[in-house]
Amino acid sequence: MGGDSHPLVTRTGSLSLDQAYLDTTYQIVGHCRRTVAVLKQALEVVASDRRADTYGQGEIIESFQQKVANYLGKDSAIFFPSGTMAQQIALRVWCDRAKIPRVAYHPLCHLEIHEEGGLQQLHHIEAILLGAPDRLITVADVQDFQTSVAALLLELPQRELGGLVPEWTDLNDMIDVGRKQGIKMHLDGARLYETLPYYQKSASQVASLFDSVYVSFYKGIGGVAGAVLAGPDDFVREAKVWKRRYGGDLISLYPYILAADYYFDRRIGKMPQYHQEAKDLAASFNQYDNMATRPLVPATNMFHVYLDYSKEWVERALVNMYAKSGVGFTTRVTPRGDQTCSFEVSVGDNYEEIPPHRLQESLRVFFEELSRAGLDLHR
Repeated sequence: MGGDSHPLVTRTGSLSLDQAYLDTTYQIVGHCRRTVAVLKQALEVVASDRRADTYGQGEIIESFQQKVANYLGKDSAIFFPSGTMAQQIALRVWCDRAKIPRVAYHPLCHLEIHEEGGLQQLHHIEAILLGAPDRLITVADVQDFQTSVAALLLELPQRELGGLVPEWTDLNDMIDVGRKQGIKMHLDGARLYETLPYYQKSASQVASLFDSVYVSFYKGIGGVAGAVLAGPDDFVREAKVWKRRYGGDLISLYPYILAADYYFDRRIGKMPQYHQEAKDLAASFNQYDNMATRPLVPATNMFHVYLDYSKEWVERALVNMYAKSGVGFTTRVTPRGDQTCSFEVSVGDNYEEIPPHRLQESLRVFFEELSRAGLDLHR
């Protein structure tokens, strides 16, 4: 998916949850702290006289675009400063070709819940919500689809559902049903790399099911920012025109590209490790009462932890646990009901830096603090 923006303003007492997280020694989520060191490290291996890209042209951008196109098994690819831009443009191209200003996607698709109606406001494209918010799109949903659409967007994995993915046969069946209806298939592959250990497939095998593919370089890869949209040559040529219209051809994009290339090479082979570590961590959470992961066994390197406590209750327990254990779990708790909430966990390089005994101790302290937080709140 494209850029995710979640305000981190939760406060428990005098200390905000995000500040308490930043003050910890170890942090479970991601690869490293988001500082300028992310870019500095990538640039250390680059010759200072290497020529920058200019308005979408030059060796830096063109070689990386071809590298990603080859990785995905597509004819061509184009680098964008954001996934939001890339996906809106992809759907606009398919709608223009079909002369149908409608697309379909899941109710919790990034375009629906994080982009302020950009597809509708900028392109006058209607979004048809397919399936139910609490589950994946199914073959039956696609079979029963009555409204004509130009494209169907499928997200692998479904981030808002804890990283769920359809089974491989179900995914193929959905694609087949859609194609028989003349629908173009677009992959929101913001976290595509993380699905590969579960599917036991290559990126090109998954991407071959789709007409167009978007991938991100700041989520699982851990770059600065940026995305790539890949597909047939003629599709990419049209997307390039729209990129210029959007103002996406910055005079240079090399800080994003060089960081994306650097971290791609260093982390793409670690996806099986992240997946196994996520399964191990989920099993640790699931040992305790009143909390459970969804999915129970992660399909990717991410999952959601659901707790039978209020949001405020869990935030207080997290802040206290962070101070005592020095291990940070999350910066954001999402309410799911009056007495239910959840938070997201996404495993990267940070996880292997945490001593196992410190991690297990943090979970024990968290469970204890959940009991104490309730008493504090009701005094």
